[in-house]
Amino acid sequence: MMNIIELLLTELEREAQTTRKMLALIPADKFDWAPHQKSMKMVNLATHIAELPSWVTLALKTDELDFAITPYEPAVVANAADILDLFEKSYADGKASLSQAADEDLSGKWVLRNGEEIYATMTKYETIRHAYSQTIHHRAQLGVYLRLLNIPIPGSYGPSADDQSF
Repeated sequence: MMNIIELLLTELEREAQTTRKMLALIPADKFDWAPHQKSMKMVNLATHIAELPSWVTLALKTDELDFAITPYEPAVVANAADILDLFEKSYADGKASLSQAADEDLSGKWVLRNGEEIYATMTKYETIRHAYSQTIHHRAQLGVYLRLLNIPIPGSYGPSADDQSF
């Protein structure tokens, strides 16, 4: 039977394969596009997706993220290649940290906050799973963005409508 770390590594790799395909499709001339005024700009959504694997390291090597101390500053990218490079660095970082961890490292507490305001308190395992869920969630959002721009999207857990003939 696989241990939890092995299962998390397998899931990280599977999601990375789909994420790469989606991030590669982002047209630089649409970086500032958003489907709605309340939606993130495409570039912000893409960089967030690209950075999420590094949250594995964040979960394993820290006990919290406090935005009051460490404000979020998204990476600056110019094109899809830059986004993919950011993703690959983030993925390699998360995978390396997870590869060096043991199941017992997953039980510690981790907190997401902004000063005194607590957004979430989770175990380190839950924080890693949350990062995976965030990746899937935001990747689906990106799929909607691409669909609205008439950019064919690849399948995630099976073929997409663009992968099939109907």
